[in-house]
Amino acid sequence: MAPWLVVWLIVGLVAATALVACLIGLVRHVLVLGRSARELQEEISPITEELSREGARAGERAGSMSGPGGGRRVRR
Repeated sequence: MAPWLVVWLIVGLVAATALVACLIGLVRHVLVLGRSARELQEEISPITEELSREGARAGERAGSMSGPGGGRRVRR
């Protein structure tokens, strides 16, 4: 085998190994990110549900408070 072939074989193997290591790290980070997003959703969902209920309640209350003016604004 020619010496330049051996050099390119070694360079190719090193590059392939580095690429596989980067891909493994990327997959690991994607898994950690997915787990973190799931935990965040679990922690935030009760707060967002409560805010949604309060917003609906405030909207209903505001709708029932429109008086004889039909909800028109008063100009100043």
